[in-house]
Amino acid sequence: MMRRLAVLLAGAALVVPGTAAAARFAVGVAPGGDPEALAAKLEARTGGTASVIGPFAVALSAPTARGVAGTSGVAYVERLTTGRRLAFTPTDPLYPRQWYLPAVRAFDAWAQRPTWPGMLVAVIDSGVDRTHPELAGRIAAGKSFVGGSPWRDTKGHGTFVAGLMAARLDNGEGIAGLAFPAQLLVAKVVRSDGVVPLEAEARAIRWAADRGARVINLSLGGIRDPLDPEHDSFSALEADAVAYAVKKGAVVVAAVGNGDQAPEQPWRYASYPAALPHVLGVSAMGRDGSVPAFSNRDVLYNDIAAPGDELVSTLPRGLTALRPTCLAQGYSDCGPVDFRNPQGTSFAAAIVSASAVLVWNEWPALDAEQVIGLIERSALDMTPANGCRRCTENRDPLTGWGRLDVLRAIQWNGALPAKDKYETNDDAGARAKRLGRRKSLVASLDYWNDQNDVYAVRVRKGRRLRLRLKGLNGIRSDLNLAVWRPGTRRVDHHRSVHQLISHKSGPGASERLVFRAPRTGLYYVQVKISTPGAGQYQLKLAR
Repeated sequence: MMRRLAVLLAGAALVVPGTAAAARFAVGVAPGGDPEALAAKLEARTGGTASVIGPFAVALSAPTARGVAGTSGVAYVERLTTGRRLAFTPTDPLYPRQWYLPAVRAFDAWAQRPTWPGMLVAVIDSGVDRTHPELAGRIAAGKSFVGGSPWRDTKGHGTFVAGLMAARLDNGEGIAGLAFPAQLLVAKVVRSDGVVPLEAEARAIRWAADRGARVINLSLGGIRDPLDPEHDSFSALEADAVAYAVKKGAVVVAAVGNGDQAPEQPWRYASYPAALPHVLGVSAMGRDGSVPAFSNRDVLYNDIAAPGDELVSTLPRGLTALRPTCLAQGYSDCGPVDFRNPQGTSFAAAIVSASAVLVWNEWPALDAEQVIGLIERSALDMTPANGCRRCTENRDPLTGWGRLDVLRAIQWNGALPAKDKYETNDDAGARAKRLGRRKSLVASLDYWNDQNDVYAVRVRKGRRLRLRLKGLNGIRSDLNLAVWRPGTRRVDHHRSVHQLISHKSGPGASERLVFRAPRTGLYYVQVKISTPGAGQYQLKLAR
């Protein structure tokens, strides 16, 4: 971890001993002044003790500094209440190899590790070796959705992810887990052949949400190809499970994918479930700030980048025992070849999930959507100047909003996303929010995380529905209105085009639409954000 030696030395020199009743002050020396003469003058005036700490300042320990500011040769008087402190550094022996923790400023916000109650974090993966010493006391519950035991991890992937997130900290052994307050919910969804059945994944997501998971990590994915519907792996079952977890209040984090099953690399589309609304999609970056070719790109669904190369973490000791002469048993150095220099957006996603735990503990009043927004807004923009040659300023397809920055998120003093009580109303059918007799509402949209809000409105045959949409708080994005027929299952889908009954898509953030219902039924009103931006809107309805 980098240390700013000059600052620390100056800070230490300012903290000088004094009498029990004394306060501590730093007194600036006026330009051209004599610090030795000023120190003697301050002692005579205050009855305290003063010492020179350089040509520009004198440290004063005195009961009061009243009247000092007007003394000849004084540039300023500053009361010292605290000194600078180092961020805490774990004692785990492999910590110096965990370059990715300082890279995201994982522990820089605290001088010593805070003591927080355990936050439940779901690892939906290949299982976890719970007998690993690094994970002792870090697992709350587990369940397998593909048969067998959740504690048998023959692939190693789940245990590696679990270690990045929750390996015991400061235990003098192995690595340091990033999410030191986390308690893991382990859901095994990977079969022995390496396949993740969609049914198993969906059941696991709902199980984790019902058990109270605040963060759900999905280091898995399926190909997305909007130009080839036959190749695209969208699953309504998966989308509904993710929406259920989000509705329950969980932050859902997913890898954008490695492109190993894509038609080409780098692949220009994020995988599912990263390409679903409200999911924080994570790409990988290397130690030098570049984005490796395996990491999928995406204009919309790649939200943030995190370290995904040259990592070290835990592995089931059954796997590392295959190299008995290796000293680091239970760690990736002793694992199969694929784990000795592991790469992948899977691991980048785990680092972001762990960071979400730390950020949420510091911002407990925020909801999940706001935590995601905070993590995105506080990211460090990646450009050629800081290592990403193909990145552009502001949001780009390679790194989204930029590199994860835990310290900046925790110390954030900018605007936060507004809460939206109607989510997750992202599609027609059961996902739409039924309005009843409501005549007006205020909600929000985000071009990258939440493009559509859909409301179900019952209209009788022959009746008119009048809609008025207006952007609030100076939103400059293009907002559009549409009405879909009863029975629509997905808006904006190529198979649903014939269900669209009316739409308004003029420029700007205001629209009006009137239509007459051809039959009685539950119609779907879609509010869509069509250009980059985010913000609130008001929707008024009259029937």
